[in-house]
Amino acid sequence: MTQYTDHHGPEGLRTRGTVVVVPGRGETQATYARFAARLAADAYRVRVVDAYETDGDDLPASLDSFGSRIADAVEGTAAEDGVVRPLVLVGADTGAAAVAALAGRALHAGLGQPDALVLAGLPGRVAGAAGTSDTWDDELDVRTSCPVHRSVLTGDSHVRRGSLNTAVPDALLDAAYDSEAAVPQLILVGDADPLADRDALTRTAKSLPRARLSVVRGAHHDALNDLQHRSVAAEIVTFLETLRNELVPVVAVESSAW
Repeated sequence: MTQYTDHHGPEGLRTRGTVVVVPGRGETQATYARFAARLAADAYRVRVVDAYETDGDDLPASLDSFGSRIADAVEGTAAEDGVVRPLVLVGADTGAAAVAALAGRALHAGLGQPDALVLAGLPGRVAGAAGTSDTWDDELDVRTSCPVHRSVLTGDSHVRRGSLNTAVPDALLDAAYDSEAAVPQLILVGDADPLADRDALTRTAKSLPRARLSVVRGAHHDALNDLQHRSVAAEIVTFLETLRNELVPVVAVESSAW
């Protein structure tokens, strides 16, 4: 598998920003092909990298290595005028934890701060997959109810089955939940996600200066790829467009009957 998977906007349209996607436990770049293509269709330059490999023994070194990898990935998207801003890091599961922890560090491997973060399916402090992933079908049930995404995961020989039973190091979760990164953050959680800690997510969102916690009705752990993936992608594109407009919403509802 190549180091990155790239998705470009439609030919002739001006690139509106750069998005780097970090998968979670057991996932591959191919896991996010549908999601990345949807963002790219709205003229964002999207690059999907390999999943973050957790290391509870030496978290600072692990994050430094991860930061260098992200910096290289970002640099590789540069056009003649440089990297197109805003630069947004999107993480899922442990990818979300790594992105949050990385952004909480002052400087890392020359990347500096991204302009914003999207954290999807940030895991809570639970053992494995809440004891529900004894079989592959059990793990799929934790991840998603979308038949297309279940097929993608099942058909990808590089997906590591049983990975959700691997506990996330406490040090990484501490760094993610205690991050004080001041950049705008969109936190996404499915209300049917058995791995989520809603109370911790709420506390974290309220503690950050510019964060929004959005709950996806009916979504499981893979909030970016569940049945609601169109609405979730729309929420992220709305966030990206709001970010480009200095966090002022482009559309404001004046009157509504629903």
